[in-house]
Amino acid sequence: MSDSDRLVAAARSARDRAIAPHSGFNVGAALLTRAGAIYTGCNIENASYGLTMCAERVALLKALSEGEREFVLLAVVADTDLPTPPCGACRQLLWEYCGDIAVVLANLVTVTGRHQMRDLLPLPFDRRLL
Repeated sequence: MSDSDRLVAAARSARDRAIAPHSGFNVGAALLTRAGAIYTGCNIENASYGLTMCAERVALLKALSEGEREFVLLAVVADTDLPTPPCGACRQLLWEYCGDIAVVLANLVTVTGRHQMRDLLPLPFDRRLL
């Protein structure tokens, strides 16, 4: 099984743990480290939508909090026909902490897209501009 397939499967499983009582839009993510570890996340909603945590950020923050700093691949899964890419806030954090990694988008059945972070976040704001 390829890294991409393993990550999509892990993201699908993480999606099952999403807490989305307001939108009903469950998302799962899985982040692969250079050393081969997988960190998963699901979206966790709050009545105040601004406090909602996206699956991608949950996976990233779990990995960072465990000391991981080198990432190679992210998978995002939602129950949609069209690809569901990371939101702007997630793109910013992913760029800062993961760099130009590959992002695999999938639904419950198949992969719906594959992109590099540089394509998802052109002209990023990062430490080069500080």
